[in-house]
Amino acid sequence: MPKTSFRKNSDSPLSRLEQNGMLHALQVLIENAIGKSKQLLKANNEVVPVSAYDAFDSLVGLGLIEPAELGQWDAVIGLRNRIVHEYMNIDMELVMNIVSQKQYTFITDFLCKPITL
Repeated sequence: MPKTSFRKNSDSPLSRLEQNGMLHALQVLIENAIGKSKQLLKANNEVVPVSAYDAFDSLVGLGLIEPAELGQWDAVIGLRNRIVHEYMNIDMELVMNIVSQKQYTFITDFLCKPITL
C-alpha cells in the first residue's frame, strides 16, 4: 500500500479509507473545474459541449486558458473518468505522487480565478 509524507508523524501506508478520501477529493476538485469551464463558456455565449475535453478545448479557443495547459486538463479529466468509471484500475502510486507533489494546484488556481466577461 502507498505511503505518503503529508501525514504527520506516520510512516504507515494510507488506509483504504484514506485512499478513497483522497480519490474523492480529487474527483470533486476536477468536477468543479469542469463545471466552471462550462459556466465560462455559457457566460461567453458559447455552445456548451457535453464533453469535458471539448469544454477545455473551447476555453483555449477563447483565450481563457493557454494551449500549453490543455494536456494537463486532458490528463486530469482522464483521471476523473478513471476514478468514477474504473475504480479498480486506479494507480494509487500515481495519485499519491500527484497529491504529494501538489500537481493539482493548477486546478485550484483555475477555480480561484474570478469569472470575467
